[in-house]
Amino acid sequence: MKVSTSPWQSARLQLESSAARVHLDPLLLARLASPDRIVEVSVPTVMDDGSVRVFSGYRVQHNNILGPYKGGLRYHSRVDTDEVKALSFWMTMKNAVMDLPFGGAKGGIAVDPKTLSSGELERLTREFTRKLAPLIGPSVDVPAPDVNTNPRIMSWIVDEWARASGRKESAVVTGKAIEDGGSEGRTEATGYGGAHVLLEILKRMNLAKAGMTVAIQGFGNVGSYLARALVEAGLSVVAIADSKGGVFVSGGIPDIDALQKCKESNGLLAGCYCVGSVFDALNQGVLHVRGITSEEVLELPVDIIVPAALENAITEENMSRIKARIVLEMANGPTAFNADAFLASKGVTIIPDILANAGGVTASYFEWQQNISGERWTKDAVLSLLKERMEGAAARVFEASTKHGLSLREAAFTLALERLQKGLAP
Repeated sequence: MKVSTSPWQSARLQLESSAARVHLDPLLLARLASPDRIVEVSVPTVMDDGSVRVFSGYRVQHNNILGPYKGGLRYHSRVDTDEVKALSFWMTMKNAVMDLPFGGAKGGIAVDPKTLSSGELERLTREFTRKLAPLIGPSVDVPAPDVNTNPRIMSWIVDEWARASGRKESAVVTGKAIEDGGSEGRTEATGYGGAHVLLEILKRMNLAKAGMTVAIQGFGNVGSYLARALVEAGLSVVAIADSKGGVFVSGGIPDIDALQKCKESNGLLAGCYCVGSVFDALNQGVLHVRGITSEEVLELPVDIIVPAALENAITEENMSRIKARIVLEMANGPTAFNADAFLASKGVTIIPDILANAGGVTASYFEWQQNISGERWTKDAVLSLLKERMEGAAARVFEASTKHGLSLREAAFTLALERLQKGLAP
């Protein structure tokens, strides 16, 4: 019988397991076991036909020992308090692992934004911002994009927060458009950062990257930039799928840009192996080319799988079908607690989300720094700094893992909790 573990249950189990290992101060454990603040607001919105719909909005401020709360806002029909609490906790851990001067937060609205017009989406966002305005700000809580949110939505938040607070400060959010104070390199940062974490871990495991096969679940911003970076580094990305299906190419997908254009043209990733000149040619020369579901992509006999969509992608239901020897967690909380333990017992190396996908928040920190100081950094400077940060964090986590006989997740949590404990000290 399948046992379901909610995201918050998984987060609490991770915390309790790690706390016992590092002899965590009971006061800090209590502070981390419950968020500082849970905010739920109603977001009444006028629709284009004149009717009014009321949506539920959330912001969970988990912990600010190390600095202002920091974390994204997602617009998704599955958003609820349990999910947002877990995501905010993982943000606290992620920022601590990366040694960033931020605490953890997360938020969002329970809505499918694809069902809204641009005007409805803007009105929804502005009303949500008015409700959150007293609780966010450059030195208090700094939101950012997440699932189904983007620079345009961040710009609406900046504008509406200025109206509500009487202050115009672009550092109130990160992930903005360049012309609105955003940072060069932010768009590709999460995928780019994840690639450098993986490459650093492979190097330290003495594994040759050339020819290693990779399957990616998720082809949004994160998955697409990660795929490009891994192909450029010499790995073979053989499968990519999103929620509506995808493509498996046994010889490796040679052109991620062509795949992206096909998806944009068709509206679907599924079937793109036989659309466009590149994939027509590929189809003639490669025997094993076929469509694949979002679930199947994680069960392929490849070296590395990458859950890069939503949480709980790997659970007790499918864990026994995982064949890869490395899992790169580019989504937040993609592996349920029991599945994590099962895979570890089978010798699978899991590169945890709080390390693997921290490139996004690290680049957000760079954006925040630029906004606060009034500076503008070049894309090359941002990506160079990001590469250095990601490789350094991956090295520290791997070294702690080796030194203390821990999994990479256990090592990452240990480093995070040690930093938080140090931050709590008078």
